[in-house]
Amino acid sequence: MPYPSRAPDGLLLSPAGEGDFEALLALRMAAMRESLERVGRFDPQRARERLSRGYLPAYTRHIRLQGELVGFVVLVPREKDWLLDHLYIHPSAQGRGIGSWVLTQVLDDADAQRKAVSVTALKHSDANRFYLRHGFVLQAEGEWDLYYLRPARS
Repeated sequence: MPYPSRAPDGLLLSPAGEGDFEALLALRMAAMRESLERVGRFDPQRARERLSRGYLPAYTRHIRLQGELVGFVVLVPREKDWLLDHLYIHPSAQGRGIGSWVLTQVLDDADAQRKAVSVTALKHSDANRFYLRHGFVLQAEGEWDLYYLRPARS
């Protein structure tokens, strides 16, 4: 499947702020609920704790479609790579190429900086096929998660 070269009409990335946590938490829970329920791991308190540990507004971007918050992405620079800590699209906006466009922007920026990108995905989640389609390679497997790396490209 070719990656979208331009944003779908009305799609943009914008900075997140300190006061956005609750809205992003609700979005994350909506996006992850089905996958987590499938493996018996949906727990709103655990979701809150996981996002609060990784909520870094300086590295967080809203994904807005026609002005509406439909997702968010958190990309944390590290010494050897960039960590794609979160990429969520609300279920009502999935299937429109939004996630592919956002990930293409992330990977293009990483390539320009000659950085690999790491990501973790829940086992049995549709996200695994998504990351494999975008050039990520499975590195390790944990009890609940799969760990991927997308090497830097020049």
